[in-house]
Amino acid sequence: MHEGIPDFAMPSEQEVRRAADSLRLLADPTRIKILWALLQGETSVACLAELVGAAPTAVSQHLAKLRLAGLVEGRREGTYIYYTAESAHVRALLTEALGQAAVTA
Repeated sequence: MHEGIPDFAMPSEQEVRRAADSLRLLADPTRIKILWALLQGETSVACLAELVGAAPTAVSQHLAKLRLAGLVEGRREGTYIYYTAESAHVRALLTEALGQAAVTA
């Protein structure tokens, strides 16, 4: 049936699995807030904790997962670590998700 559709291609199992893992990682309100804040510019854990309304230890745990997934990067300056997220893909995904949430609210 789909053979007649020009340029139809199903993503590979590995691509689908990675996409699902990424979406699962983003399916947390605190992580969405953290990423949104980091897309605005470099920020410390303490500042992120204040922005997202969570304890610094919880923010650190979320950042560790986001860092392992390659979504955020850290820069050490003395005893502080400043985090950034500069992914155009993540920005587009969050913008679309938040826009859809506003439409359905």
